[in-house]
Amino acid sequence: MSNQQKLVVKVGGAFMQSDQHALALLKTLKHLQQQYQIVLVHGGGAMVEELLSALNLTSQKIDGLRVTPNEHMAYITGALAGTANKQLSALAIKAGIQPVGLSLVDGNMCHAQVMREELGAVGTVSANDSTLLDVLGKTSMLPIISSIGASDSGQLLNINADQAATVIAQLLNAELLLLSDVPGVLDANKTLLQSLNNEEITALVEQNVIRDGMVVKVEAALTAANSLQRSVTIASWKDSDKLLGLLEQQSVGTKIHPSTQHSV
Repeated sequence: MSNQQKLVVKVGGAFMQSDQHALALLKTLKHLQQQYQIVLVHGGGAMVEELLSALNLTSQKIDGLRVTPNEHMAYITGALAGTANKQLSALAIKAGIQPVGLSLVDGNMCHAQVMREELGAVGTVSANDSTLLDVLGKTSMLPIISSIGASDSGQLLNINADQAATVIAQLLNAELLLLSDVPGVLDANKTLLQSLNNEEITALVEQNVIRDGMVVKVEAALTAANSLQRSVTIASWKDSDKLLGLLEQQSVGTKIHPSTQHSV
């Protein structure tokens, strides 16, 4: 299995609250495991928000980034590395997959550090040790990784799930698939764009064709593409059957190309 292509799949948002779509995607990933060594990375911001709200815990945002007080981390870790991770793992079993529920902490796969002091327990990560994922890659098991990291001093940190997935893709030199609730990036006529580069993205944002939440998704994909120096795909978890096209090397979703491509 070590000679397989490697694919990191990132999910989050509404996906984490839709068992029907999650189960369908996991069944698709089981088929894709014929050809790919797959790692699933997940966030779960909505689940965290619901829990904190139920506990009457509030936090502010600075520059669009949510502050994570240290006293909230026990609940956030429980929601992401606990509830969300185990719900996905349970659904994976239902889909006929052998899951291994993990976080960025396990196997010391990532280095994490505090992003900015005023944000509290919000961290950034960099690739560190692939040993654990390399071992699992020799089996048919599916690593399901939550975006909880830990600093060298042992502090638990809340990591952006897009960044977490990018770093796991770096760690494994893998393709990256960012899944959301849209089929990809659409043009002004609502037609799917198969590929975009930095200049095209800038123009579409200026024309207000790419707007609202899609701006964030495209910028995350472009950041990931530049970091990985390879194209990153934005596609939908709603039509997971379409992802089976990857087995035939078909294009799915929208490929976001890096701004500058280093020669290999």
